[in-house]
Amino acid sequence: MGKAQVEDTYAEAFSGLYCRVIVTADDQETLKRAAEDSTATPSVVIGRTEGGIEKFLQPNETPDARVGAVLQFWGEINPKKTFQECLGKFEKELSYRIRQDILVKPFTAVFDALPDAEGKLDMMERVGHCGDGYEWVEQRHGREVIVVPLMVPDFVIERCLGYARGVMGGNFWVMCQNKQALHEAGKKALDAIHQVAGVVTPFDVCSAGSKPQTHYPHIGPTTNHLYCPTLKARLGEESKVPDGVGYIAEIVLNGVNLDAIKKATKAGIEAVLDVEGVVRISAGNYEGKLGDYKIFLRELAP
Repeated sequence: MGKAQVEDTYAEAFSGLYCRVIVTADDQETLKRAAEDSTATPSVVIGRTEGGIEKFLQPNETPDARVGAVLQFWGEINPKKTFQECLGKFEKELSYRIRQDILVKPFTAVFDALPDAEGKLDMMERVGHCGDGYEWVEQRHGREVIVVPLMVPDFVIERCLGYARGVMGGNFWVMCQNKQALHEAGKKALDAIHQVAGVVTPFDVCSAGSKPQTHYPHIGPTTNHLYCPTLKARLGEESKVPDGVGYIAEIVLNGVNLDAIKKATKAGIEAVLDVEGVVRISAGNYEGKLGDYKIFLRELAP
């Protein structure tokens, strides 16, 4: 079997707000739980936040010389709202992730990892005050931090976390003959993507592509029925599932800029082209009507 075909199409991506932080902990197990829990609900389509793990760090790479991870948190820039309204909503949602999924893990800490930030978010109001007025500010590791007293003392967070605008919603689809091909291709794609700095995959290997139209607007975007293999016979000529394809996985990418998204998309596609059972590479778009960016697949992996 030869290389998979790369369709002459494009992914449609959007401008978004993001924070990039370092989370540290005493041990790998606690770190892994904090990193995974805080990035586990990528649900920006219903007005919340997306999150992803960019990479794990060794003690010599973190501010407090403990094991760590670089995380990204993302929020939408809604053209129907002002930037300040979008930023305020993002700050609120970000605080939920930190308070509910990181602060509650013993001996964790959060530090800023965005040196070229557009602006700063003061963490005192929505995170620091978890100390109920008993929190305090001091200098640690050359940074101004808030110390939040807890029953397992204590949680530490850098006073101000940077934010900036990046690109979210880049994607490509891996069309496979069988489940084995999907598993192998998914792993290879993610391994390759995560070698590119500044990029996260909030859904990792995603089984559900969506579309703007829906019969049930109260739940947001619903399944992209034209690309559901199990509906191919039912839909007949309307189906867009290629012959021989039984599984279609979507990999979504968010990145600090368009160049990072393109590099990661190229790496991910090239990693799966020779996987036995991968038939075709495509992407999701909205006919160019919604996104701020178009990422043409054949320009990246001809």
